[in-house]
Amino acid sequence: MKQILVFLLFAVMMVWFMFTPVYKHILILRQAALQKEVDYLLEVGASGTFGYVDDAMTELSRNRLAEIGFNRSQLDYTVTTTSGSAGNRADLPVQRGVGIRLTITYPYGNLFGIDRLLGISVPDDTERMGAAGMKMSEYVP
Repeated sequence: MKQILVFLLFAVMMVWFMFTPVYKHILILRQAALQKEVDYLLEVGASGTFGYVDDAMTELSRNRLAEIGFNRSQLDYTVTTTSGSAGNRADLPVQRGVGIRLTITYPYGNLFGIDRLLGISVPDDTERMGAAGMKMSEYVP
């Protein structure tokens, strides 16, 4: 009986050690993908051609992130500026020297289910991972 118990405990520990790095890498890859998308949108949006990050740009971004496994409806985009003006309106581009700040968030969801079973404290299901960045606008009318 003791041998069976030891075997079961060993098997459970072995499975946990094997799969722990996998979901941690998923977290890292999601975070990296969000940050890459923020950097790209800011590079394009703050350029001298645009001066904004509008809904059409964020819709294309949602499509790109959905291709790599994100749920489109759970992505949340927030565009602000250092001057307080709207940074997401094509009819009112942000002038040169004003910072455009973009934040993309996505829920953790059930990513830490294994940790929760083991009693390790995990983020709430309502908490969100995110990526943010700011770039000065280069738009000159």
